[in-house]
Amino acid sequence: MLRLQQALPDTYTKASLEELEQRIGAAKEILGSRLVILGHHYQRDEVMIWADARGDSFGLSRIAAEQSEAEFVVFCGVHFMAESADILTGPHQQVLLPDLNAGCSMADMADIDSVEEAWETLAEVTDVERVVPVTYMNSSAALKAFVGRHGGVVCTSSNARAVLTWALGADGEKGRGDQVLFFPDQHLGRNTGYQLGYTESDMAVWNPRLPSGGIDDATLASATLLLWKGHCSVHQRFRPAHIDAFRQEHPSGLVVVHPECAHDVVEAADQVGSTDFIINAVAEAPVGSVIGVGTEIHLVNRLDQETEGKTIVSLDPLVCPCSTMFRIDAAHLAWILDGLVEGDVRNRITVDEETATWAKVALERMLATI
Repeated sequence: MLRLQQALPDTYTKASLEELEQRIGAAKEILGSRLVILGHHYQRDEVMIWADARGDSFGLSRIAAEQSEAEFVVFCGVHFMAESADILTGPHQQVLLPDLNAGCSMADMADIDSVEEAWETLAEVTDVERVVPVTYMNSSAALKAFVGRHGGVVCTSSNARAVLTWALGADGEKGRGDQVLFFPDQHLGRNTGYQLGYTESDMAVWNPRLPSGGIDDATLASATLLLWKGHCSVHQRFRPAHIDAFRQEHPSGLVVVHPECAHDVVEAADQVGSTDFIINAVAEAPVGSVIGVGTEIHLVNRLDQETEGKTIVSLDPLVCPCSTMFRIDAAHLAWILDGLVEGDVRNRITVDEETATWAKVALERMLATI
């Protein structure tokens, strides 16, 4: 998706970090309770120090929904997160994204036209009323609205298991359907399916670049989990060889990875879970532990800096930051806040009423399915 962020004035791009911090601090003091800054765990430290709340996409979506006093919600994350915040906050509130170019490559791997085409194809070979669409939080508001209209739900890495159980049923309880169309991240869908006892024979990968997703009609009609061919550019980097190398160097070390990693990586890890899960796993590890983590480098480094008596390292020696999250820096944050002080609301993120209505249905199902 093309987004155009205007170039910042030289007063921001050429300012020192100390000067930017002075600007941000002064603006925050002036704005007071009218402002809340939300910071995703993958953000730079120079941004996170100003966050009123930290979290992953799931945690921040809940925090956004709870905001009632703040007039301005500055979301230091990526575009789809700011959209969700706009949907969940009140009409008297405005959500701002410091850099419009902060998108998500995974979210862009599934667009509304491709998903609607897949849905139409499914309707030709199976009872589409028994197919439950599930979109990962890392998706546009249009896709959230799609699943809301079609009886589906949003999920995150924190509650994907609960969402798939809600959709398909478990322990003799009937679910909402017999099949799930899961997009845009195939790895989270696959790993969650395995957790629930499904096997590779119960799954098929829908490739939006191929006719009928590259899947024959019989498989389309029988597969329990139809997984969109999408991925996270950061988490796909981790490989079993990284875990092997870590364990050779640290035989008693703990390996914790994110469920957006490929299944062979998840199988080789000691623990698997969302960003908040990883944070808790580090906190609960014994003093003296060496912990190899498979997730974005800014979070890994922050955990290492903020956790006493433990060593936390990235499993990938050629560490890869989330390049779109990395776009937001102190300069953009200062520019946004200075604008608010001056009465200029910059980079407001809005979702049209119809899309917001159906997306909110799907998001509220997500918040209830925990």
